[in-house]
Amino acid sequence: MTATTPARPAATAAGPVDWVSCPSCGWLLYRKRLDRNLSVCPECDHHLRLGARARIALLADDGSFTEHACPPGPPDPLAFTDLRDYRERLHEAAARSGETEAVILGTARIGGTPVVLAAMDFAFLGGSMGIEVGRRVTAAADLALQRGLPLVTICASGGARMQEGVFSLFQMARVSHAFARLHEAGLLSVCVLTDPTYGGVSASFATLAAVLVGERGAHVGFAGPRVVQETIRAELPSDFQTAEFLLAHGLVDRVESRAELRPLLVRLLQLHGCAEQAATAPPAPEEPPAAEPDTAEPELDAWDVVQRARVTGRPTTLDYLHTAFDDFVELHGDRAFADDPAVVGGVAVLDGRRVVVIGQEKGHTVRERVARNFGMPHPEGYRKALRLMAHAETFGLPVVTLVDTPGAHPGPAAEERGQAHAIAEIIMRSSRLRVPVVAVLTGEGGSGGALALCTSDRLLVLQNAYLSVISPEGCAAILWRTATAAPTAARAMRLGAAHLQASGIATSVVPEPPGGADADPAAAADLLRAAVVRELDELGRLDVTALLDSRSARLARIGGDGDRPLRVVAPVPGGGAGDAAR
Repeated sequence: MTATTPARPAATAAGPVDWVSCPSCGWLLYRKRLDRNLSVCPECDHHLRLGARARIALLADDGSFTEHACPPGPPDPLAFTDLRDYRERLHEAAARSGETEAVILGTARIGGTPVVLAAMDFAFLGGSMGIEVGRRVTAAADLALQRGLPLVTICASGGARMQEGVFSLFQMARVSHAFARLHEAGLLSVCVLTDPTYGGVSASFATLAAVLVGERGAHVGFAGPRVVQETIRAELPSDFQTAEFLLAHGLVDRVESRAELRPLLVRLLQLHGCAEQAATAPPAPEEPPAAEPDTAEPELDAWDVVQRARVTGRPTTLDYLHTAFDDFVELHGDRAFADDPAVVGGVAVLDGRRVVVIGQEKGHTVRERVARNFGMPHPEGYRKALRLMAHAETFGLPVVTLVDTPGAHPGPAAEERGQAHAIAEIIMRSSRLRVPVVAVLTGEGGSGGALALCTSDRLLVLQNAYLSVISPEGCAAILWRTATAAPTAARAMRLGAAHLQASGIATSVVPEPPGGADADPAAAADLLRAAVVRELDELGRLDVTALLDSRSARLARIGGDGDRPLRVVAPVPGGGAGDAAR
């Protein structure tokens, strides 16, 4: 199916219509060259606006889009008149845009995957949301629900349609309810935020999709910048409400250029493929236990383990994501405050299994480590992880966590944003997650900051990794009164994989190549991959009830109290609560 932007004048053999001035840099662009470049200015990279049909042609497989018409509703519920009759405005918008409303919906294929596709057209009354827009977006969600298909929406809107009053306002609730049903059914929804997306659309379905993708340079927000300035008289940042601004503040998963939108959608659809297909995939062949390799080294001293776990060349989460996993699409942000670079996560493929991966990332160089907060997450990092766990549960995907952190960030800003609350919440949530959780301790495991990603069905520990209630230096400073006693503290706390496995905290130890994971990162990745695949195969045989019961029993056994019933203590004769307190 071919489509063009409705507002675009037809080109002639010669004349000014063959040339377009870029609204950003003012450069004069030849129309055919601009079309070949997907209406992106080759001089300044400004993404010019596209109509709904041009968007569909850009994203859907050729000839695959079938439009679905909605029965017409009441065109003017308030009989509204300002300087002109509302009906007259509707007729003019239809003539100008070539559409009957601001949304086109139908079914299509993207990369061969069937989807329901809904695209907004800003040329129709600024893409404003009234009753008919609400009806069509809801119809698209209902169609996806009926057919069990993913829903892809492309948003472009100036906000609510004032001429329809409170009827327009309540479309926000209507479409939000429709998206809630999609989430409950475990159906993927992806929203592409284009320029501009504001008001009632941005505060409803445009930001409720499971995955939010901003087009480069798009302006997205609740109130437009002019309204903000007139209301609070504030000086706004130069990048205010751009897609890049949203990414930095954790409000979208990705920002992509127009040329990369379709390839990203293809990958996302593949990574959220049919759960039944993943469940019936043939199990991986049995492999020898990873804890007993022929190349195993003698058990290291606890302080030597600490030193090896901290080696800067040791593989990080991103290294493993690019070597042990087959594909990975990173999803960003906590959808509330920021995107914490100390936590990375997204959807991945591991030996044919679709999984959600979450890990702490330190980086290698000094610059990388500073940018990643040395792998110490802020609350928004844990809330991003919490959001990704919910994403995994919605789509029935196992969770794999890669743990390597000296601990949660201890600064005042982290405290102000609820560090303890964020850690407590993710531990509680992961303890009852209704999908398998496999945690891998790849390096340092510092206190509650590490435990947040270690609450799992299986805890694998690399041979030269450790988990500790406090750093050896911290323990030494408190109990020995000097940080120089850190080696002694490490030995006293029995840091290392062997103790974790012997105590039942770790379910298995993953061997490392001779010399450690940093000596042969590729071999280390292969060993980690084999161990995780084996655990996922075993956990995949359990139903949800058995999974949760097994996880509860595992947590209860830690410390040896799992089989010890409570003992009734006889009250003090003649004594009440007050007597006991005395």
